[in-house]
Amino acid sequence: MTNHPDIHLYTANTMNGWKPLIFLHEGDIEYEMTPIRFENKDQKTPAYLKLNPNGRIPTIVDRGNDDFVVFESGAILLYLAEKYSKFLAADTKTRSQTIQWLMFQMGGVGPMMGQAMFFQRIARPNGDDVPYAIKRYIYESRRLLGVLDTHLEGREWLAGDDYSIADMATYPWARSYFWANVSVDGLDNLGAWFDRINARPKTQAALQLPEPRPSAFGKGDVEAAVAANAARFRD
Repeated sequence: MTNHPDIHLYTANTMNGWKPLIFLHEGDIEYEMTPIRFENKDQKTPAYLKLNPNGRIPTIVDRGNDDFVVFESGAILLYLAEKYSKFLAADTKTRSQTIQWLMFQMGGVGPMMGQAMFFQRIARPNGDDVPYAIKRYIYESRRLLGVLDTHLEGREWLAGDDYSIADMATYPWARSYFWANVSVDGLDNLGAWFDRINARPKTQAALQLPEPRPSAFGKGDVEAAVAANAARFRD
């Protein structure tokens, strides 16, 4: 009988998709991964929709807990943190602060930057240019990055004294400012936080999975990546 790791992760190389990968790598946790290919609409298959009725990534199945399924990236990070007692402080105040900043990412940074990316990297190349929406989401994304910058003054991490699930959730989005076309000029505290996480080998290894996506960070053949990304969402 073959032994499998507890965690089976379904994910893709997106800002949300990287979050559980960062946790699992930083926590030295064995896992099995099934890449989800958007071009094949893997996330819309009946089998996947049984796991995640919203048809999005990521999703985990915990074989060590009666095949318990968790979807939504923030919920996955909380579940993993509690299962493995990692990256979430035990004391009430720091725990709450960590969850507050996790929710800040889930409710603010992710949705706003995601819309900035959508209208510029998907809608516009597919012929639907909406300047008002682009301006609004770029402005709001910059404002939220400014909130992070102010909060990070005198701090190494978003909550408490250690790298936490709040940092893991926020970094892939904030670090992808290029893909959202949001300037981080003058946000020195945020830049120093980027540098600290950029220097974490396990986090950076996670960002190479399921396959590298350098265009999110302004590297490689960005023009080709924009065209390919837009084509995936073309009806």
